[in-house]
Amino acid sequence: MIRPKENKFIHWFFHHYIRVIIGRNFRTFNYNSIDVDPDKSVLLLANHFGWWDGFLLYWLNYKLLKKKFHIMILEDTVRKVFFLKYMGAFSITKHSRGMIESLDYAAQLLHDPKNLVLIFPQGKLYSNFSDEVVFEKGLVKVIKQAAGKFQYVFAATFIEYFQHKKPGINVYVQSSVNDSKAVDEISDLYQQHYQSARQLQTQIIV
Repeated sequence: MIRPKENKFIHWFFHHYIRVIIGRNFRTFNYNSIDVDPDKSVLLLANHFGWWDGFLLYWLNYKLLKKKFHIMILEDTVRKVFFLKYMGAFSITKHSRGMIESLDYAAQLLHDPKNLVLIFPQGKLYSNFSDEVVFEKGLVKVIKQAAGKFQYVFAATFIEYFQHKKPGINVYVQSSVNDSKAVDEISDLYQQHYQSARQLQTQIIV
């Protein structure tokens, strides 16, 4: 397992790199405001549709949630893109012994109220307009080990071009007071949020 590393200069440089590439490649970056409990960490659950996901949600955290950012991603990706570990990335290798270590580490991070952990519960890429977001089972270990220490935040991100050359980003965010340890229940709550966000997105008229 690859864990995050601290380097203030590298983090500063790629923080501004992310700001620049989002500004250059997207026309707008829109999100709604929510309340975040300062005494709890955040488990951010989001749909996974493309290369941009981690960068967009890193920026959402910087602008809105304001926690210390961590993201669980595949180990091959962390090895290929060297700077990710300096931006809070830690690795997971599916169907391996190391997978348990990664899930345990995610749960440990959630014991600190300063932290945010981003997990894509689908585990792989799907269309930006999929009908549903299916959760993989590994999340249950994280939830049980960190129960009571975090609040759920759901994010559903959609990208649209309409009549513009550059697309716009809409991130629909919802915090949940539900502290259930049942993955099926959390999956249902996320699905409700995703469907509501998807409907709002498809109703936009320009």
